[in-house]
Amino acid sequence: MQHKIHFSKLTLLSAIAGTAFSFSVLAQAADKAEESAVSDAWLDGKAETVLLLNENLNSFTINTDVSDGVVLLTGEVESKVDRRLAEELITSVDGVKSVKNKLRIANEEPLGNKISREYVDAKIATVVKTRLLMDREVAGTDIDVASENGTIILRGFVTSGAEKDLAEAIARNTNDVDNVENKLKISG
Repeated sequence: MQHKIHFSKLTLLSAIAGTAFSFSVLAQAADKAEESAVSDAWLDGKAETVLLLNENLNSFTINTDVSDGVVLLTGEVESKVDRRLAEELITSVDGVKSVKNKLRIANEEPLGNKISREYVDAKIATVVKTRLLMDREVAGTDIDVASENGTIILRGFVTSGAEKDLAEAIARNTNDVDNVENKLKISG
């Protein structure tokens, strides 16, 4: 019987030691989590201050979130240069391990849309210029044609008001033309 009691005491002592060790490990983990949270909050404050002190950035449109020393930048900036500047400024803050830059550029047109728009503008200008060159009643060689976002701009010289109006009508009646700015001047 004594042997059984001795075994129970040993089991009880092991359980107490294991519990004490577990509490110690949990306390250390809690301390580290608390230290990490304080460190992240400190880094977040430093990052916000660095952005606020830079005259070239609007820090009110940039958000910083820090987790384990990694800074996440979100919000909006005016240009690619501003986006890059914010990232470099935060990277230089002591204690920052890395930066995840998710800043958007305000009013940035996607590259595909920009290329498509420029292609359509070039096509429209070419078609209008060709139509002016092919028309016998218009001095197409004396007329410059440009296109911006579907608006045709006519510049140059014509010999009469009728020729000026005809050039504008030809441009307006061309597919994909939204508007015409007739800046032609009458010479002679």
